[in-house]
Amino acid sequence: MRPFTPNARVLPGHLPRAATPVKSILKPASVLGRRKNLDDDIESSPTAAPESPTKRRKVLFDDIRNVTYEVGRRTMDDVKLEVRAALEAHLRGNDGQYDMLKELFANDKQRYLPPVVGEEDDTLKPHELQVYVMALTSCIPILKGRQCNGLVRTILKCSWLGRDAAFTKVFTHFLAALVSAQGSYLVPVLSMMVDKFRDTRPSSWSVPDFPEVSRVIMRDRLHSGIQYILQMFPSAAAVLENLLSSKFPFPDESVRVHMAYIHNLLQVKKYVPALQDDILDLILNRVVKIDSQMQVDLEDLDDDVTAAVMYALRENPRQPSAWEDDDSDDSDNESVDSEDLDYDQDAVRIKTVKESVEKMDAVLDTLFSVYSPHFDNPGSDRAFDMFTTILREFDHMVLPTYKSRHTQFLIFHFAQQHERLTDAFCGQLMATAFQSNTPNVLKQAAAAYLASFVARGAHVPPSLVRTMFDLLLHHLEQYRRKYEPLCRGPDLKRFHPYYSLVQATLYIFCFRWQDLVVSAPEVVDPEDPASYIGQDLEWMGSCRKDLSVQIFGKLNPLKVCAPVIVEEFAKLAHRLNFMYVYPLVESNKRVRLTQFLSATYATGGALRDAGYEGQEESFHQLDPYFPFDPYQLPISKRWLADDYVHWKSVPGLNEERDEDSDDMDEEDDDDEQLEEQTATDSDGDGYQL
Repeated sequence: MRPFTPNARVLPGHLPRAATPVKSILKPASVLGRRKNLDDDIESSPTAAPESPTKRRKVLFDDIRNVTYEVGRRTMDDVKLEVRAALEAHLRGNDGQYDMLKELFANDKQRYLPPVVGEEDDTLKPHELQVYVMALTSCIPILKGRQCNGLVRTILKCSWLGRDAAFTKVFTHFLAALVSAQGSYLVPVLSMMVDKFRDTRPSSWSVPDFPEVSRVIMRDRLHSGIQYILQMFPSAAAVLENLLSSKFPFPDESVRVHMAYIHNLLQVKKYVPALQDDILDLILNRVVKIDSQMQVDLEDLDDDVTAAVMYALRENPRQPSAWEDDDSDDSDNESVDSEDLDYDQDAVRIKTVKESVEKMDAVLDTLFSVYSPHFDNPGSDRAFDMFTTILREFDHMVLPTYKSRHTQFLIFHFAQQHERLTDAFCGQLMATAFQSNTPNVLKQAAAAYLASFVARGAHVPPSLVRTMFDLLLHHLEQYRRKYEPLCRGPDLKRFHPYYSLVQATLYIFCFRWQDLVVSAPEVVDPEDPASYIGQDLEWMGSCRKDLSVQIFGKLNPLKVCAPVIVEEFAKLAHRLNFMYVYPLVESNKRVRLTQFLSATYATGGALRDAGYEGQEESFHQLDPYFPFDPYQLPISKRWLADDYVHWKSVPGLNEERDEDSDDMDEEDDDDEQLEEQTATDSDGDGYQL
């Protein structure tokens, strides 16, 4: 193929330029890889001596930076003519020079090799690609056409972040000019930029013959480019928002990719105020999905695999600063795919769950760090505004998610920072739990969150505990009066809201019973729970009588509430002289919940659904799920160190219940291990008294 040679224009009255035509830089692909190692810094690059004393040096003037530098034997006009001719020829069906132009950008990472001795050095040098970007910018009216889509796509894939600052600036101007000329290129341009949010390793953006660019500099250049595009085209923010969501890493991708993407999202949040809430919502939404999926995986594990996951987390803790620097993800995945799947399924499951736990740990630790500065003065309007955002996210994303295990601890932590925030959180939960048009599943979730927060919140004042306990009893009485005339016996399906509130009330009692005691004999030591046993205690208001009416009523809530909670309540209530419910507990063992299912049919007859006959009683009882039970993700648990009340068994509680002594001994032993347990305790730590 003959090299492309532009025809010089000859103006009237002027002598033509040199007889020898200027040689094009667009060479066949075989010579495109011959490049040599040059300094990329334009200002400091030494200028080559002229070939002869009489030959005038050809230089390129950079109108962006007001810098002149040598580019072989071509001027800027020469390169523009070459590029324009190549594009126009392509439009006419001649793709030779057009394809060579694509090759320049497709092979932009090839190292420059010096020419063979005796041959002319006319191969593109590393820093000269910038000249072609500038020439293409001047040809945007041609380049914007559909026929040049292939070249544009190739240019967008070039490694523009790993070169020098001058190239980055020129390339950003090219992108802006491209979008300005053809708006349909906005999505590909921003998509290319958002794709780079995943990059954490220098090999992803570095270019040979240029000094290595750090991750920090790379990201600064990337976000400067995005900012420039957004300044030029303000409406691009909506396009960017959609791309940020669609390109978020999938749940099964590595911790490294997730953390790189999230850190870039948080950087976007700083310079696009309109997207601040949307970005936080996006991150939390994806965290909730990872959280719920992880819980499904955990529930399928047996105890041995769970123990192996806990051991792996303790043996190889990863610090937050190392999450993006980890190089083991890809290699580990390859080894698992190629070997472990063939012979050790447990190894794959352990690795998968361990990575999920680390992912949750890393993202939540980051979110705690992002939110915390807003609560330096927790009573301020700034703190309340941020808490309103967290509360909205909780209400829309966390509360409706079944068995979310970790994400809710964001609001658990910040709701305890100030009385104003605590009231706002409890008020929102009360409104959800008692609104008549709220689905039962949300009512139960709100009741569980309220009870768990009041019971577990170390900074929840005793006055609020008493207020919430009294309010629950008030609503229970209203439900009892409404439901008892319709009741044939305990029925979770028909009276679900009532049983949810009873279980919430019992749970609060088990943890905060000391706050419900108004006065006690002098022999009682408030610091020693065991000293309360057997004493004549005065309880708050009429709470003893009010709760007794509920427990011994026709609705029989102790049969429907989770057995583990009922059993613990029975022990405490008896030994504290609050209430004696053991006869009812024993009689309930002879009650079958399925016998009352007929009441759900409109006919009222003794119809039986064969589908229910084979189901266990537990199917018709409440799930013992309380969302603020101990949080043990290895790194991020530091934020919650003083936030929640640990369960402490009362010494001597079971002296009169010998048959339960063995179980309680095991629970006492488990208490010592509580601090060592992690999120891998899906059932045991989901509720463990």
